[in-house]
Amino acid sequence: MNNPQREIRRVRHETVQRLLTVAEVTDLTPKMRRVTLAGAELAGFSSPGFDDHIKLFFPGDGADRGPMRDFTPRPDAAAGILHLDFALHGAGPASDWAQAARPGHTLRIGGPRGSSIIPVDFDWHLLIGDEVALPAIGRRLEELPGGARAIVIVEVENAAEEQRLSSRADVTVQWVHRNGRAPGDGTQLLAALRDLTDWPPGDYFAWAAAESDVARAIRRYLMGERAATHGWVKAAGYWKRGAEATHERIED
Repeated sequence: MNNPQREIRRVRHETVQRLLTVAEVTDLTPKMRRVTLAGAELAGFSSPGFDDHIKLFFPGDGADRGPMRDFTPRPDAAAGILHLDFALHGAGPASDWAQAARPGHTLRIGGPRGSSIIPVDFDWHLLIGDEVALPAIGRRLEELPGGARAIVIVEVENAAEEQRLSSRADVTVQWVHRNGRAPGDGTQLLAALRDLTDWPPGDYFAWAAAESDVARAIRRYLMGERAATHGWVKAAGYWKRGAEATHERIED
């Protein structure tokens, strides 16, 4: 039975669009670029959930509305800035915009519409996904307190794509390298999860984000073979092979 002190709390926000200006562009890895946004319209921005997502509105052609994409925001309220991390994975509106971004460029954002507030006082935390999950994983690790424990499994292209993840918690990170395999295959990521031998005792919260079918397979494994508590597993498809602009909540 779920501990009522460990229930996920959901909050709604007023939907607001903001026009922000690029303040800085930083390459975290060869294929991950951080664009830092600032501006007066950032006042009042609230994103209390580590896996919140906002809409990015990219410029369109002519009179047509431009494409939109969901991204995890990484706000720094004290500095009055907002970080967005872009995977540079070939052609696409988000990747194209990020590759061309320079200080002074502008970008319109909207949201978040809502947040899931997940308690930090579990016995341990499991965070798993591919590179698109890294912004949310990074946020979660930064907010975990000292004394907490987390196990992280992340699939990236190769060793050059590994990022430094900061946390006060006791964190074990396992990097899985595709080394030329197609993104979204999921075989290696699932194998790393199944091969995890240090499975701590106690109540744990599991969070997964990856290609939709991969995220679904992770959830099914945790529920079926690791006796995960239903309310303490959250999985999402942040993208789907062969589709555009996918963000799917996985509940089956």
